[in-house]
Amino acid sequence: MPPADGKVVVIEQTEETEFFRDKRIQVSIFMSPLNVHVNRNPVSGTVLFSKYHPGKFLVAWHPKSSSENERTTVVYDTGDAKILMRQIAGAVARRIVNYLKEGQTVKQGEEMGFIKLGSRRSLSSAGCGNPRSARANSEGKSDGCSSDLKS
Repeated sequence: MPPADGKVVVIEQTEETEFFRDKRIQVSIFMSPLNVHVNRNPVSGTVLFSKYHPGKFLVAWHPKSSSENERTTVVYDTGDAKILMRQIAGAVARRIVNYLKEGQTVKQGEEMGFIKLGSRRSLSSAGCGNPRSARANSEGKSDGCSSDLKS
């Protein structure tokens, strides 16, 4: 399940340096000011890691926004895989709210926070074999999976 409404702007292999310290497939979703900015858990499981990072406010689609902008990083353990997700602030969106705490059990699709106005979400997993774009329906809500997540 996509963690946010919006448009997939990047599907690429990246070096994840904060938690996993290896190569991951990253799917980034840009949320315009017109999208619903409630963020949802992309998977069910336990929150292993949750950290806030102060930072810049580059435009959300800028490639360095994932590492330089204000953001939160959350790592989920599904039992089968560990999935990293980031909420990333943008030039207009300067406020991130994350409700999750380490050790908390969560369900896929439940609200986990929000970002005010235009912003970006990134989801990283090891060896996504078949990344697919999240699709938006007429209300702007995601109705497709952002990737086939594999551990």
